[in-house]
Amino acid sequence: MGAVRFGVDDIVNVRFAISPLWETLASYRAVLDPGLHVIHLPWLRSALTLLRDADLAERTAPLKSLVRTPPPRCPLAEIEEELALLAPAPGLADAVRAWWAAGVQPYWPRIRAVLEADIAYRARQLAEDGIREVFAGLNPALTWSGDTLLSPHLPDPAACLDGAGITLVPTAFAVGCRFLTGDGPGQPALLYPTRAVGTLWERREPADDGLARLLGRSRARLLALTSSPATTTQLAARTGLSPGAVSQHLAVLRAAGLVTSHRYRREVNYVASDLAVALLERGGGPVRGGQADREPTGTA
Repeated sequence: MGAVRFGVDDIVNVRFAISPLWETLASYRAVLDPGLHVIHLPWLRSALTLLRDADLAERTAPLKSLVRTPPPRCPLAEIEEELALLAPAPGLADAVRAWWAAGVQPYWPRIRAVLEADIAYRARQLAEDGIREVFAGLNPALTWSGDTLLSPHLPDPAACLDGAGITLVPTAFAVGCRFLTGDGPGQPALLYPTRAVGTLWERREPADDGLARLLGRSRARLLALTSSPATTTQLAARTGLSPGAVSQHLAVLRAAGLVTSHRYRREVNYVASDLAVALLERGGGPVRGGQADREPTGTA
């Protein structure tokens, strides 16, 4: 049984992050062992087809030797920022870029939306129930004994955080939890399976177009896509609308009380209000898909 010991400073230094580098590596491993990842079957069909291309298979082969990634240093890191922290090895960064571009980036808006929705849920849980309940909900294998977190997925012998805290990282492609440490100072990370991963490859259409008649088709679609937090740029990519048009529609939806916004550093995320969620449920639920958010081959 592995363990991580927490002090007071560690508790106040718990934060969340998303790691596109980890998702790239983990998704590649999923293709190599698809039997463990049947929940991603619609995506796997496309990914397996990609790797039948001899050139891509050769370019991504160095990923087989990448056993771990550094913990994310930034909550909203981009792939190139994380690659800068990766230990140098011949061809490794190019292999990551090749698989990211082919197998992950086309679907990143929907993957990131699920991960951001998980973080939003955990943040609300933290405010309502406290940090112990947050950890208890990450994975059934995580348990507490005093100030020590226990799990077969944690280091043995026990790790001591020494006041650095820990980064909690939701992941779409994890089978269980995983503890990541980097070289030198910095927070370690605990990766855990995201909530609602089963909805990742769903394709749902509205039951009727009543909401579209009420709001207009573009606004109704944008409202559906804000069922998970999303930025103007992400919404533009998923709908094919210009960022300016998206901003105008969001301003109307916000004035009507259908979306709310919150800023984190340089990004503003929009999310559907409770009223909007009720309207979406009556209208058949969120619409999936979009220009830069492709449906994997074989999706039902």
